[in-house]
Amino acid sequence: MTGVHDPERLTVRLATVADARAIASLHADRIGEGFLVTLGPAFLGRLYRRIVQSPGAFVLVVDRPGGGAAAGARPIGGFIAVAEHTGALYREFLIRDGAPAALAAARGILRAPRAVFETLRYGLRGGERATGAEVLSTAVAAECEHRGIGARLVRAALEELRTRGVASARVVTAVGNDAAVRAYERGGFRKGGLDEVHRGVAQQRLTWP
Repeated sequence: MTGVHDPERLTVRLATVADARAIASLHADRIGEGFLVTLGPAFLGRLYRRIVQSPGAFVLVVDRPGGGAAAGARPIGGFIAVAEHTGALYREFLIRDGAPAALAAARGILRAPRAVFETLRYGLRGGERATGAEVLSTAVAAECEHRGIGARLVRAALEELRTRGVASARVVTAVGNDAAVRAYERGGFRKGGLDEVHRGVAQQRLTWP
C-alpha cells in the first residue's frame, strides 16, 4: 500500500519499524484502560515492532501535517494494527520476542498473571477459531478526533486485507465504547455477539463482511 491522501492533508500509510515507539506511545495514551498498557512502554514498543515486521500482520498510520522530515519523526494522528491470523502472530511474537518481552513486562506480569494467561489463551485459541483476520488495536490522537480518522483507518485496513487475499475479519472492543463501534461500522464492520478476553469482562464483537 502506498500513502493515501485525503482532503485534510492527512496520509494513511503502512507503518515502519521507525514508527513503533510512536505507535506504542499513542496506544498507552488512548487505550490506557486496557491490559497491555500495564506491561509497560518497552513491551508495547517490542510488540508493535513485531507486528510491523511480521509478513502476516501490518499497522497503518495517519500522519499529522507539519511533522519533521527525518524518518520516524512524523507525528502520528492515529493507527490501526491488524493480524491476518491472530494465533500465528502470537506464536511468532512468543518465539522471536518472548524472552526479552517477558523481561520488559516482568512487573506487570507479576501484578496480573491471570490476565497474562487469559490474553495468551485468547490469542492462541481465539485466533485459531476466528474466521479471517483480526483488528488488534486502533487509536486516534485526542487532537485528531471528530475528523473521521478512525473509520478511514478501518476502511484502509480492509483494503489492505483485500490486497492480501483476506476476505473476512473480526474485532472486539469494550462494551459501551460507542465511538469505536461507530468507527468500525462506518468502516465496514457489523455488530455480532459478545466475547470475553478476560473473565467476567464482556466485549462487543464486530465482523466483516
